[in-house]
Amino acid sequence: MISSDKKVVQLLLELCVSKGVRKVVFSPGSRNAPLAIAADYHPEIETFVIHDERSAAFFALGLSQQLNEPVAICCTSGSAPANYYPAVVEAYYQQIPLIVLSADRPEEWIDQGDGQTIRQRGMFGQHARAFVQLSDKGMDENDEWFVQRELSAAFAEGLDSWKGPVHINVAFSEPLYNSIEIDRPKIKRLNLFKGKFELDSHLIDEWYKAMKCEKKMVIIGQLPPSPRFNAALEELSKDPSIVFLVENTANVKGQLFVHSIDRMLATIKPEEIDEFRPDVVISFGGAIVSKRIKTFLRESNLKSHWRIGVGFPFMDTFQQLTHSVLANPEDFLHAVNQLSVDRVNSNFAGCWKKRDFLAQEVGDAFAETCDFSDLKAIKRVLDFLPELSHLHMSNSSIVRYFQLFDPIHSVTFWSNRGTSGIDGSSSTAVGAAVANPNQLHVLVTGDVSFFYDSNALWNAYLPSNLRIILVNNGGGGIFRIIDGASSSPQTSTYFEAQHQQSAEYIAKTFDIDYSSIHSEDEFENSMKVFYQIDATNRPKLIEVFTPRDQNHLVLKEFFNVVSERFQ
Repeated sequence: MISSDKKVVQLLLELCVSKGVRKVVFSPGSRNAPLAIAADYHPEIETFVIHDERSAAFFALGLSQQLNEPVAICCTSGSAPANYYPAVVEAYYQQIPLIVLSADRPEEWIDQGDGQTIRQRGMFGQHARAFVQLSDKGMDENDEWFVQRELSAAFAEGLDSWKGPVHINVAFSEPLYNSIEIDRPKIKRLNLFKGKFELDSHLIDEWYKAMKCEKKMVIIGQLPPSPRFNAALEELSKDPSIVFLVENTANVKGQLFVHSIDRMLATIKPEEIDEFRPDVVISFGGAIVSKRIKTFLRESNLKSHWRIGVGFPFMDTFQQLTHSVLANPEDFLHAVNQLSVDRVNSNFAGCWKKRDFLAQEVGDAFAETCDFSDLKAIKRVLDFLPELSHLHMSNSSIVRYFQLFDPIHSVTFWSNRGTSGIDGSSSTAVGAAVANPNQLHVLVTGDVSFFYDSNALWNAYLPSNLRIILVNNGGGGIFRIIDGASSSPQTSTYFEAQHQQSAEYIAKTFDIDYSSIHSEDEFENSMKVFYQIDATNRPKLIEVFTPRDQNHLVLKEFFNVVSERFQ
């Protein structure tokens, strides 16, 4: 086959392929030309070209989320890889295997005033699971052994159970554009094997002790869909002393689970708090959206908090961590579900779920009758969302509004909650839609997030299965919700960043079908047309304008109505 004439590139790409990398997202440049040439010719690699490095990295993150496989990103030297940083950090905290291939200048030119030359060694610091520095200088048998050993070790760190970004920085000297005919390299790779998770006697004793408590809570943060995990939770939920709190980002659904945590917590009167406080908490998954539950549990006097997972074993979200079990959640639940546990006489789950049913009834009724607002818009989005959709929620207020309503059973929920930044939600959704072309992907985003990441639409891969719902409230509406910020005289200028912009001309620039909604009456007809596939074979964007001065008042009234129902 044809490849770059640089041996280090041939070995690098072949090792990437051996570890499951099939897609590489490039951003144009000169110094990364050897990698572009080799990838373009490689028979097992599909390439994408996206100019904006920040958008490209989030695009790759969306690909990796959907495909459940490592995806590589590749750029030139200098400021280019620095633009990867937001997506690298998100991938680190979401535990997504992003392979960062950054081209660099020869080391002797660092800090010597040469163009696009900066200190790239380890530039992602502690946010990379592994880092490897390579060079195209010299390539005898020892060099080949070294490259393969270093790369295999790095891949073992980032692609094993605790997944995350792997940064490979390659210093290239000129010439950069030569290609040659080669035999496909035979590589040697290091394979890391770990034994199957098993409960030892001490852990079993500790589990029995925890299960004797009358009030137990399982809380689940962000996770990709897993039918096996859902089934194991359903089995554990047969114990009426365990309540399950599950946000939609966990992609876990069940009739016995509490899906809207903040809505439920709003029903608890001060004199009832002890009745609803758990003795034991068992947590799975990543970030939890609800700030209220974090405060609630931090103020509880827990007997134990069990964290189950292979990544971030010392993440002590509720400040009371006592047990950290390094195990795949499905494997752990399968193991403990086999144990013969004597159930205690407790209906702790029933107390929570009965209250949750009533809160859902009151909250949904309010959302049907309230004024047109952000809350109403999100409710209507859920009302008209097609079955089997993938829903991408941008950060800030959007993802929080969605937590106030129970999830649709057939819908998969996604959000960049690793670091909860607004900077790459659109690009991630685009990558996800490209990776999964046979299903509908709907991005619901706020205006600030959308405008900030508008380069997500600047690529040649926008698919017809993508729909964008932009909720435009004229600024960062969340700052009217947050205590403190809402009363600050600087809110409108420095926090909300109020504006009067519309997405109409951005949509026209990128040849995207555009329409708008200004009232609830326009929703039904607009949504019917919005989800139709038409002859243009292009994505669609609908902009929903909501009243900036009223949104926070409607939300406060929502919580007041739910709370007053139980006073």
